[in-house]
Amino acid sequence: MKTILTLIFVLFIGVAAQAQNDASEVKVETVTMSITTAKQEVALKNENSVARLYMFKNSKITKELSFSTKLNKAKLA
Repeated sequence: MKTILTLIFVLFIGVAAQAQNDASEVKVETVTMSITTAKQEVALKNENSVARLYMFKNSKITKELSFSTKLNKAKLA
């Protein structure tokens, strides 16, 4: 008897929750925006720059380029 009353009570609460009318509808205003295209002119430069390679091991550039992190090292299992 208790289970039947509990089932009826739960169904009654569910039907009452579904039966509520939410009359306040929110209207959304649409905004139209125009699409504009902008063209940018890029000036071409004919510069010949030279990249240099250093032959010495103790050079700052080769030291900074050949760095290794702790995560790169192999771990023993």
